[in-house]
Amino acid sequence: MVNSASAPSFGSNPTRVLVAKPGLDGHDRGAKIVARTLRDAGFEVIYTGIRQKVEDIVATALQEDVAVIGLSILSGAHIALTARVIEGLRAADAGDIAVVVGGTIPQADVPKLSALGAAAVFPTGTSLDDLVTGVRQVVAKTEV
Repeated sequence: MVNSASAPSFGSNPTRVLVAKPGLDGHDRGAKIVARTLRDAGFEVIYTGIRQKVEDIVATALQEDVAVIGLSILSGAHIALTARVIEGLRAADAGDIAVVVGGTIPQADVPKLSALGAAAVFPTGTSLDDLVTGVRQVVAKTEV
C-alpha cells in the first residue's frame, strides 16, 4: 500500500515532479504507474510521454517549475541520457532541479549515476512505497 501522506510542498502548493521518457524507448507502462503513484501520494505530476528529447525535458522542467525530474529509462542508455539531462539543467542555470532515475538499471550502474549527479536511483523491482519515500527524501534535501 502506497503511503498517501502529503508530499513535501513549496509554500501551499504541492511539489511538482516531471516524469519523462527520454530517448527512443517506447515502453511507458512503468512510467505511467510511477506518475499515478506520485500523484496519489500528493505530488503534482507532469508526464511528458514517450520518446522525449533531452532538450525538451529540460525546457519543460523549466517551464513547469518542477522540483524533481524523474527519468524512466529501459533502453540501457541510462548513463548517457542522465548525464545529458543533468548537463542541460546546469547549462540552463537550473542545477537545483533534482534528477532521479528509474528503470532497467544494473546495480553496478547505481554509483555511476550518483556520481553524475542523480539524486536517487530506483532500479526495476523498487517498491512503489520505496519510490515515494525516496522522492520525498530527495525533495526534503532540496528544501534545506
